[in-house]
Amino acid sequence: MKKGFLTIVFTISLLLTACSGENNPEIETNDQPLAEEVNLNISYGENPQQLYDLYLPEGRSSEKTKVIILIHGGGWIEGDKEDMGDYIPILKEKHPDHAIVNMNYVLANPPSIPAFPNQFLNLDQVINQLTQESEELDILPEFGLIGASAGAHIALQYDYVYDTEDRVKMVCDIVGPTDFTDPFYTENPNFQVLLDALVDESAYPENSNIAELLSPSLQVTENSSPTILFYGDEDPLVPLSNGEILHTELSNHMVTNSFTVYSGGHGDWSDSSNLDLQIQLSSFIKEHLTISE
Repeated sequence: MKKGFLTIVFTISLLLTACSGENNPEIETNDQPLAEEVNLNISYGENPQQLYDLYLPEGRSSEKTKVIILIHGGGWIEGDKEDMGDYIPILKEKHPDHAIVNMNYVLANPPSIPAFPNQFLNLDQVINQLTQESEELDILPEFGLIGASAGAHIALQYDYVYDTEDRVKMVCDIVGPTDFTDPFYTENPNFQVLLDALVDESAYPENSNIAELLSPSLQVTENSSPTILFYGDEDPLVPLSNGEILHTELSNHMVTNSFTVYSGGHGDWSDSSNLDLQIQLSSFIKEHLTISE
């Protein structure tokens, strides 16, 4: 009888020790921060071009880990997410607690595949998918957009027109077209033909001024997100006046913005200018896409 009693006591003691978790390696392991994770070519639609790369930081959580989205240029008809690849190590170093997304969108192939509004809607699909999967990914669905050239136009237009839920908190515009009513464009004899080829006119109200509707500068409201702008003073593709009018419209609507002009053309600037861009952009991200402690 005594032996049986001691056996029961010993068994209960073991169970209590196992359940306490004080020396349980499995429970201690579960308390460890999440490891860094990279997932390439994630699909967000049926078209094979609808892919993005996702860089998830170590120690992420759905309470604090906000997302930076990179959008490449290429005149809406070419380019690839790899074109924005140089930004990834820079952002990972300066903003190790942010998630990074580098996205492709469906390139225009006139007349069968238009650019607008499809490419704005592609960005919307990416943001929607990341939002829907935010708990699973351990991210907070608040976004900063960094676009170059045509990618900057897509980012600006998305924020100013399509982001009705205010999920975007800041936009970086690097040499983005912002005003298609500018004489630089309208006085080009081929401009209207090119615009017609890029637009799905059935997606817009009849008799709309398409050039105006597709100009982010002319869509600014007081609800537009803080925007940082970088332009060249000798850009042969996007006139400096496009940066100037966006800066003016943002300021007139009391939207926080920063406008910097570098010596040079369409992003082909000196090393010192590119370093200055990185420093300014990093400060802007820290201020407007802040990671809480």
